Amino acid sequence: MNELHSMTLTNPLCALASLGQSPWLDFIQRSFTENGNLKRLVDQDGLKGVTSNPAIFQKAIGQGSEYDARIRQVLAERTVDAAALYEILAVEDIQAAARVLYPVYEASRHIDGYVSLEVSPHLAHDAIGTLAEARHLWKRVDAPNLMIKIPGTQEGVEAVRTAIADGMNVNVTLLFSLEAYKKVLDAYMAGLEARHAQGLPVSGIASVASFFVSRIDARIDAAIDARVAAADPEAGALENLRGKVAIANARMAYQYWREVTQGARWWKLAALGAQPQRLLWASTGTKDPAYSDVLYVDALIGPETVNTIPPATFAAFRDHGTVAPTLTQDIPGAERVLHEADRLGLDLAGVTETLLHEGLGAFEEAFHVLRDSISTKISSLKPH
Repeated sequence: MNELHSMTLTNPLCALASLGQSPWLDFIQRSFTENGNLKRLVDQDGLKGVTSNPAIFQKAIGQGSEYDARIRQVLAERTVDAAALYEILAVEDIQAAARVLYPVYEASRHIDGYVSLEVSPHLAHDAIGTLAEARHLWKRVDAPNLMIKIPGTQEGVEAVRTAIADGMNVNVTLLFSLEAYKKVLDAYMAGLEARHAQGLPVSGIASVASFFVSRIDARIDAAIDARVAAADPEAGALENLRGKVAIANARMAYQYWREVTQGARWWKLAALGAQPQRLLWASTGTKDPAYSDVLYVDALIGPETVNTIPPATFAAFRDHGTVAPTLTQDIPGAERVLHEADRLGLDLAGVTETLLHEGLGAFEEAFHVLRDSISTKISSLKPH
């Protein structure tokens, strides 16, 4: 038995590949890349990609002194403000991670091996500004395995279509509802069609749609618990839905993806060499300690999908994850869960809309805190 086969049998993370799923890591930090830990995850755990967001960079750059030496070096060479310094540091981190993952990108024939960098969350409702920043970051990083991360707002989706037509790889983030996801998948195909109409190749362009999971259960379960505590006459039916709505929602998104990729519109693009936009499960760390710490990995395993996993959940799944084709299990059951949620007035549509606004707000706040902390570092570290 060769070493790779042995790892696949004993490591659930490696075994995900046998069912067509790619584990990515929802984390980036300079020291983690420089000390070889990122490469070890690639070599030992079958890691196939990395995602970042403003909150992750805020923790990496804004807290502690890890980046101080590089900041001093930059400040000795030029005058920069907080925004410019953040971009320098973030681009360097993304480029370093992209180099580590480039062999994965090559070996997978450009399906995996990507590193995501997000446009400013302040541009979430500005299609023109989002596209301009996407183009800027694409050129600045200058790595074929970069994905530009764009939020799935109405304006973001407009920018996604043009970014795909431009030939960029795009990660569409903060998707909570099936309706929002449908628009994103349409924008991806429309971008490829526009590119083909210009006589440009559509092969080699990659995209993922980041569909968020656990945050939905956290909000729905809180509403359930409040109604049960208030002696709601439907208490039993409500309790039966705890921890089920988010997974059902994700499974129905995947069913929609399967329908579209079996249709004539997609087949025309596939015949030109286009690769499908994969669903990526995001927010897969378990928030309720009553549930398994690998619930949102175990329950969403299926072909041509990605799960971007936070570090603690990544380690937990390595230790005791269960690899089985769960994503397509009991689709009628998923439909029943969503029907019950609607019947019981749990307002999934309202919850997903709220979560989008809250997610954008959280990233904006992280961006503010990060810029403030960088400004403080500029003041304290610049040469006098």
